[in-house]
Amino acid sequence: MEEGIRINKFLSEAGVCSRREADRQVEAGNVTIDGSVAKQGSRVKPGQAVFFQGKEVAKEEEEILIAVHKPVGIVCTAEKREKDNIVDFVHYPKRIYPIGRLDKDSSGLILMTNMGGIVNQMMRAANMHEREYVVTVNRPLSDSFLRGLSGGVPLEELGVMTRKCTVERLGKREFRIILTQGYNRQIRRMCEYFGYRVERLQRIRIMNIMLGDLKPGAYRPVEGAEYRELKRRMAGSGSFPAHGKKEGPNGRKTTNG
Repeated sequence: MEEGIRINKFLSEAGVCSRREADRQVEAGNVTIDGSVAKQGSRVKPGQAVFFQGKEVAKEEEEILIAVHKPVGIVCTAEKREKDNIVDFVHYPKRIYPIGRLDKDSSGLILMTNMGGIVNQMMRAANMHEREYVVTVNRPLSDSFLRGLSGGVPLEELGVMTRKCTVERLGKREFRIILTQGYNRQIRRMCEYFGYRVERLQRIRIMNIMLGDLKPGAYRPVEGAEYRELKRRMAGSGSFPAHGKKEGPNGRKTTNG
């Protein structure tokens, strides 16, 4: 068994960024281990000093999971070169990063954490975790359009067929849709296939976590019964971090919008 932990996993578990982003940062030469520039697959051994973009990485002991209401215009990335990145926007006092993505032009619920394990579990499409959205399109809904959305839609540019899903009419141009996968701009692509254009898209639920009345730009901790229910639903998804407190914490790229 190899000694140490892979650098991308080390950065993820330290709450610096996701494994995918860690790989990008390593490739860009922004990570060092004991003064040497890290490479893809480098391992961190006990006692070694890791620096990320010039700052030493110290593992955060507190496990953090928060629900954020992302406004339109904010980008779900920890990349500092993106001036509208969600990390700077939320300005949480400890280092966290988003779980998955929500398009810049979309709004609604995004979860942020410093726990690499929960990110990996929630990002696996095979785990069939539900995400719910309310969508407004540019013209009146037809029955055939709603049936088509729910029955599975070919996304030719991605070479995939979407899973069957739940779709419910809410108004003349508004509907609710529940997905269990997250292809790039999936809902917008699905609507475009039938000649519709999305004018407003808001995510209102991720598994059992609801957006509720959270105001745009605000966030709240996911804890207590809500966190316990999340863990219960995640139990069949492989490894999940065992939380140190019974009441929960204190505090392909996915993007459905």
